[in-house]
Amino acid sequence: MRFGQGLVAAAGCLLIAGAFADDSAKTGISPQALSERRSQATAAPFVLDVRSPEEYVSGHVPGAVNIPFDQVAGRLAEIPKDQDLVLYCRSGRRARIAADVLVANGYASPLLLEGDMAGWERADLPVERPADPAACVAALQAAQGAAEACTPPAIR
Repeated sequence: MRFGQGLVAAAGCLLIAGAFADDSAKTGISPQALSERRSQATAAPFVLDVRSPEEYVSGHVPGAVNIPFDQVAGRLAEIPKDQDLVLYCRSGRRARIAADVLVANGYASPLLLEGDMAGWERADLPVERPADPAACVAALQAAQGAAEACTPPAIR
């Protein structure tokens, strides 16, 4: 191996090690623990669903705010810095990306929902759906956040 190749290999190892170290720094919260914390008004975290609006209307953690992961950097003003944050998506990839964006912008390390939305559903916890899914998707796509169109008729 040449000297230059050795440097490239070493740099690659450092990048990989850094990626693993960064992921291990993020902590998770179980669906049951999140459900319990949400019922405590003083310790209730801000729950951020970073899936698409279409995924959000199919069912989400009650009270979760939808900001797709690729919009988080541009919508930081909608995410409180003085409250614990819990992020989730479908598989965890988008939530980790959004968490990295938040940390890079001065937020304390957000918690990742263990098992993401599927884990919440497997735990048989309540799921919220809007009364008018099409109107909710349109409002979310217009970045109107928790618009009136997204109000649920009831929680299952």
